[in-house]
Amino acid sequence: MAHLPLREPDEDLIPLLRKASSEDLGILVEYIHKDFNQDLNDVPDFKLHNPRAGEKIYEGDHRIYADDIAAEIQRYGGNSFSNAFRGGKGVPYIEVLRDVADSLKVNYSENSDAATIESQIQLKVLEKAYEKMDDKEKSELLTNLGVSVTNVIPAALPMAALQTTIRMSGFAAYKMAAIIANAVAKILIGRGLTLATSNMMMKGIKMFAGPVGWAITAIWTLVDLAGPAYRVTIPCVIQIAYIRQHAQTHFCPKCESPNTETAKFCQSCGTSLQSEA
Repeated sequence: MAHLPLREPDEDLIPLLRKASSEDLGILVEYIHKDFNQDLNDVPDFKLHNPRAGEKIYEGDHRIYADDIAAEIQRYGGNSFSNAFRGGKGVPYIEVLRDVADSLKVNYSENSDAATIESQIQLKVLEKAYEKMDDKEKSELLTNLGVSVTNVIPAALPMAALQTTIRMSGFAAYKMAAIIANAVAKILIGRGLTLATSNMMMKGIKMFAGPVGWAITAIWTLVDLAGPAYRVTIPCVIQIAYIRQHAQTHFCPKCESPNTETAKFCQSCGTSLQSEA
């Protein structure tokens, strides 16, 4: 088998993975390889760029076979019986996403786009993590994400305020995606994301790895009852959500802080971003 059957067009997934870094794709590959039924082993490009696939599969250049990674994720979204009638092809990413959202009891509209559903999934994970934080951690999390904090820390995550902040700030959306994806990677594959960002932000991302890790562990307990495919699709969706936010974020050439694509000056150090756009 030269390549896995790819369902095209899948505008929510294929163009995004084709532009992703090898490091970020490598995490997807490791999530897939935690399952015993993966088909990437049949792809020559995978073998070529992962000569020690059973040991350190993140060492290769995963960009070479990005379409096969996309196809594998699509295939996990449909069961094998259904895939047989699709010519071996899986389902569009939006269907994978909706299935994951349903399994986590995430509220979303049928008209919601992929980015919106991904954000709702991230908020669900963050809400679960918030339950295990102490008052200091809650305050630091909200401050880190740009939500104004009062003297009284609410028992429950102020979802409305957080959603408003994220809608208005691509910076907050990126940080939320990075915090969650980093924690999931540390739990499942023993290493975090490769982040090109400021030391201050990196410290903030690492700070919440524990509570987010607890939330993911709790989710796995429920997911195991629903079906093993979710142990692949849920972390993949979380990583893809991070890749999407990373692609939409403009990093300052001086301090490496993330900014929105439309920002003219870095919100951290004031450096002009227009010449870098």
